[in-house]
Amino acid sequence: MLDAMHSHGGPLSRLRRGHEERVLGLLRRHGPQSRAELGRQAGLSRTTLYDIVGTLVASGAVVTAAAEPGPRKRGRPVEHLTLNPAAGQAVGIDFARRAVHVAAANVAHEVIGSASRSHPPGLSWERRVELAERLVATLAGGTLRLAALGTTGAVGVGVVGPVRTAGGTPEEPLRALAGLLGKRFGAPVLLDNNTRLAALAESTWGAASSSQDVLYLRLSHGVGGGLVVNGSLHRGMDGLAGELGHITADPDGGPCECGGRGCLETIASIGPVLASYRALGGRADDVPTLLRAVENGNPAAHQVLREAGTRTGAVLAGVVNAVGPGVIVLGGELARAGEALLVPVREALDAHVMPLARGRVTLLPAGLGEAGGALGGVALALHESPLLARYPAPGSEDLPEDAT
Repeated sequence: MLDAMHSHGGPLSRLRRGHEERVLGLLRRHGPQSRAELGRQAGLSRTTLYDIVGTLVASGAVVTAAAEPGPRKRGRPVEHLTLNPAAGQAVGIDFARRAVHVAAANVAHEVIGSASRSHPPGLSWERRVELAERLVATLAGGTLRLAALGTTGAVGVGVVGPVRTAGGTPEEPLRALAGLLGKRFGAPVLLDNNTRLAALAESTWGAASSSQDVLYLRLSHGVGGGLVVNGSLHRGMDGLAGELGHITADPDGGPCECGGRGCLETIASIGPVLASYRALGGRADDVPTLLRAVENGNPAAHQVLREAGTRTGAVLAGVVNAVGPGVIVLGGELARAGEALLVPVREALDAHVMPLARGRVTLLPAGLGEAGGALGGVALALHESPLLARYPAPGSEDLPEDAT
C-alpha cells in the first residue's frame, strides 16, 4: 500500500510530497478535519486539495471519520477526514545505557503501549535485542501483530552517542545492529541518537506537542539535546546535531571527554552535580537522594542546582538567539528537581537572550519520562515512512531525478 505513494526524486514529486505531508500533518495535529478546513489551513487550491486527498484516501492513509453523536442537522452532512489507524504500525526502541525501552503506535499516532526493563552494564547487543523483542511482544496485551510491520511499518531505534551515516546507512557497529533488528522484526530499521529522538517525541506527544519549533535538553549522566524545526527533527552535518552538552559553559572549567574544557556536560550532568553537592558537605550517591534533599530544603542541594541551572540557561540562551525555538523542554533525571532547577534556568535565559525574545520562549519540563526515546523512535518511523516523511537523509532532497 505505501509503495503506491509518489517518488521523492524530482521537483514536481517533491512538491506533491510536500502537499501530502502538509495535509497529513494537519490531520495528525488537529484530528478529523473537513475538506474546507484542510484547504484553509494548508493554503491549497480546491482542485489541488481534492487531488491530494483523493490520493491519500486511495492509498489507505486517510479515511472518513465516524460521524459525531448528536442531533443531525438539515442538509447533507459535512464529511470529515482522519488518519487511518489501520494503515500501519510502528515500533520504537530506546537502547539506553542500562535499560531497554519500547513503544508502539499506529499511523494515526495513537500510542498502543510502552514497556521498559533494566539490565546490567555490558550486556551484548544480541541479548539487548532479545530483551527488546520480548518487551515489544507484551505491548497491547500481546496483540501487536509484528508480521504487519514488514509491509506497513518500521522500527525506529535510539542509541546512546552520535549516529553517523555513510551513503545513507549507519556506520559500524550500528550497521550490524540494524541488520540484527531487521531480522528479528522483519521490518525496515531507522537508527538515531536517543536524546534527539526524545526531542521528536516531546514535540509529537509530549510537553511541546502544540509547537513546531522545539529545543530539547536532557540533563542525565551526559548532557545532550535535539532541535525540532517546523515539525522536523534537525540532524545537522553528518548526523551530529544536538550535542549541546559540549558547548562551553565555563571557559576556565575542567577538561571534558570530548577534548574541550568547561563544557556544559562537565557542570550540569549527574556526576559533576553530585560531586559539587558532596564538596559542600552533602551526602548523595544518586539523584533520588539529591532530590530528597531538595524537597527537605537542604541549602547545599539547592545551591548546586542553582549553579547548574544558571550555566544551563546561559548555554540555552545562545542557542535560542541562534535558532529561535518557541519552546524549550528540559528532561533527564536532574529535571525531576522541578522549580529548584527550572527557576535558575529561566532566570539565566531571560538575562542572556536578545531583548526581543525575552519572555517569548516557553520553558517546560519533559512530559514523557523514560518512554521519550522509544516514542521518538516511533515518531521517526512514522515520519520517515512515505506517509509521513519529514526526516530526509542529508542531501537527499537535492538529488536530481537521474541520480544513482
